[in-house]
Amino acid sequence: MGNAQEDLLKVKLDWLQCHFTWIPQRENSDLNDLRQRLQDSIDFGVKYKARSYNHLAFVNCLQGICEGAIQNLKEAEKFLRENHEDEFDKRIIVTYGNYAWVYYHMGQLTEAQSYLDKLERICQQFPEASRYSALIPEVYGEKGWSLLNCNSQDYEDAMECFKKALVEEPDNTDWNVGYATVLSRLEQFSGTAQNQGPSESVRQWRRVLELDPDDSVAMVLLALKLRFHQNGEILNSVDGMELVEKALQKSPDLPYVLRYAARFYREAGDVEKAMELLKRGLEITPHSNFLHHQLGRCYRVKFDQLTKFPAQGPRNAALQQKAQLMKLCKYHFQKATENRQYTSVKLHLDLADIYSLNGEHRKAKEVYSHLLTLEDIRPENKQAICLQAGLFELNHMKSESNAITHFLKGIKVNYDSIQQKRCRENLETIAIRWRRRNPRESKALGVFGFLHQLDGERCEAIKYFEKALESDPDNEEYLSALCELRLSIKADNDIPN
Repeated sequence: MGNAQEDLLKVKLDWLQCHFTWIPQRENSDLNDLRQRLQDSIDFGVKYKARSYNHLAFVNCLQGICEGAIQNLKEAEKFLRENHEDEFDKRIIVTYGNYAWVYYHMGQLTEAQSYLDKLERICQQFPEASRYSALIPEVYGEKGWSLLNCNSQDYEDAMECFKKALVEEPDNTDWNVGYATVLSRLEQFSGTAQNQGPSESVRQWRRVLELDPDDSVAMVLLALKLRFHQNGEILNSVDGMELVEKALQKSPDLPYVLRYAARFYREAGDVEKAMELLKRGLEITPHSNFLHHQLGRCYRVKFDQLTKFPAQGPRNAALQQKAQLMKLCKYHFQKATENRQYTSVKLHLDLADIYSLNGEHRKAKEVYSHLLTLEDIRPENKQAICLQAGLFELNHMKSESNAITHFLKGIKVNYDSIQQKRCRENLETIAIRWRRRNPRESKALGVFGFLHQLDGERCEAIKYFEKALESDPDNEEYLSALCELRLSIKADNDIPN
């Protein structure tokens, strides 16, 4: 094919519904971690292997392992032919789209075109389809799962995909599971609509178990939701415990059951039981970041308990025990972050916190410096980074000035969350303390100016910025804010009645 034909082929490929057109190909994706998680799901998630093979093909292609990607797609196709022969044309659309893209990346353009031809024949069956793609429930469902497996900033889009799939097929178990999963995750972020009211995911997990009463993973995820509402209120611990015990009886060696059951026991106060399950899970999936992180959190709980209630006996023995718990906690947090430089802020914040606690301030600062450079992340995560980095500067480095910088950055992320509120509370506390020491302290006055500006109190903001400039007349930030405020008031006054 000549360049013109190649360009035309690329235009056609961009119309397809598949991983190459769905997933933002971010530079800061943790592809090694994603590949490991997909491989684990193939090894243990028997129901939906084709879905994982499709996503794995995309990851392999991004990493230049195109022959491996083709092999993944052959496995997906084989699985669909053997297990979904009656729905093969509906379910193969995404796989054929991925084939076309991988062959395009390999320079095998004739092969790529052959898969476009196959898609064209299939799409003729569906009245609403375009030439090469059909937005049917099977496609929406797979898109939802692919977005759910990547980055947390794609969760809202994943949720919309599952909703669209369920409109036409409300009893499909797979898409009900996907919808319940994404609701659960969104409820954990304090700024989302899903976090504000009663837990919708509880109802959704119950729906999953109506459709498939033997889904042991759904049992433990419902148990976690029954134990804790997103605001920390205990709802029903007894029912949750029964569900967890039932799930462990049904699937004693399924890593997904072990990891969530362990989290349930840890949150219920049974740390030893949680650790037993996590260690069993690590024997089965030794590279699981999730399991390492959860085990690290268990050691952190034990460390905190020992700090709060020191063991009776020789002081040296207690110190040695604390040192050992710190060492184990740090080890598992480090293992958890090995292949997740970008896609799990929580893991890195926990590691930085343990470094701070252990007096390893240089290492903590390195983690915060890295996290503060991340751009394409959820606003709650940006604010959480600023909050914890500010508290680190305040409590460990004893730098109120640096702390203010981080708290201000957190507030400037225009998103209403608990993290933003805590940044503001800490900022106000420092600024009030500074003004008590020196009523003309420009940085404190600037903070109050900014907070009034944020609240829409422009006249009050102007007063504080003017006072700040009396002590710091060349401060560009204050001058810029003052100019912006005066212009906005003038613009309002110039609007005719």
